[in-house]
Amino acid sequence: MDVVPDSVVGQFLRGLGIELPAEIDVFSSFPQHRRPGRPSIARTVKQLILSLAKENSTWGHRRIQGELVRLGYPIAPSTVWEILHAAGIDPAPQGSGPAWRQFLTVQAHGILAADFLRLDCAVTLKRLYALVFIEHGTCRVHLAGVTADPTGQWKVQQARNLAAALDGRMDSLCFLLRDRDSKYTIAFDAVFEADDVEILLSPPRAPRANAICERAVGTLRREVLDRVLIYNEAHAVRVLTEYVQRCNGNRPHQFRQQLPPDSNEPPVPATVTDLQDHRIRRQPYSED
Repeated sequence: MDVVPDSVVGQFLRGLGIELPAEIDVFSSFPQHRRPGRPSIARTVKQLILSLAKENSTWGHRRIQGELVRLGYPIAPSTVWEILHAAGIDPAPQGSGPAWRQFLTVQAHGILAADFLRLDCAVTLKRLYALVFIEHGTCRVHLAGVTADPTGQWKVQQARNLAAALDGRMDSLCFLLRDRDSKYTIAFDAVFEADDVEILLSPPRAPRANAICERAVGTLRREVLDRVLIYNEAHAVRVLTEYVQRCNGNRPHQFRQQLPPDSNEPPVPATVTDLQDHRIRRQPYSED
């Protein structure tokens, strides 16, 4: 605002003893008007954020914000999130490790899974427990044993029996996948750790983490236990052992290109004989 000495404001200031030059801008010393809100982010900072995100695909918005603060660019994590989201970049990408399904697929040849199958006797109504193992690489099922009282000593002995049965194949195993059931003891894990097998614990209440073994247990329940009345432990062992042998020797698996666990050779193609030339052609009956 320009103040002229002859104006009303100029006369008022002169009455207060303030001499004014010919023209003066009263508001020249005040800062210019600024838009409300946070100041805009410089273009170079935006380019730096996008560059860090593209060159480091596993970094999230908080990691990038921390790196910018170390470089002297104070910026909020939410601002970094908005810049990445506007550019079509995931602000919170997955970690550098593979997904659980990818891990199971890649390491299938070295994974052995374990689970307990619960069953009830039809006569005594006694609860029995069957310890089942399955090799991910071949889908081969192992019935370790059946008991009404799975003590620590019994479980350790079943683990030793399995290690002896696997023999040379034990050297190719790297992981034992099991849940967090209290039935598993430190001594049980020690049997496998002695052969350099690492113990993998599935998350609590996550049966899909051990889906292959859970599916094998479910198959035993649906195709055997739901159709046969179990009398006692010996009967359960005989029935389950016969079915496991049948599965390992004859049941095809999509994972193995329709091959059973105990076979590595594709079946011989069946020979189809054309019987068209040997077909008996009956003539229509005529009374003549």
